[in-house]
Amino acid sequence: MAKILRLDGVDYDLSTLSEEGRTLVQRIQYCKTRMKEIENMRALLTRSKNSYISALKNEIVAGKSGVDLAALFSD
Repeated sequence: MAKILRLDGVDYDLSTLSEEGRTLVQRIQYCKTRMKEIENMRALLTRSKNSYISALKNEIVAGKSGVDLAALFSD
């Protein structure tokens, strides 16, 4: 079964590509994989940052009011 590459809405049979063409396809696939990994890392870091901000807000409130909000809402 031939591998097909869809590029700009046109299907290409990878078996007809030159060695340089196949190398370029591999490089494109590598870039797509890395971009997805970076996207996932960004999501993880954004979630971490938001958690730190929340903890900092709780720390500020506790410092001003003397009430530990984290202790109030934990199980």
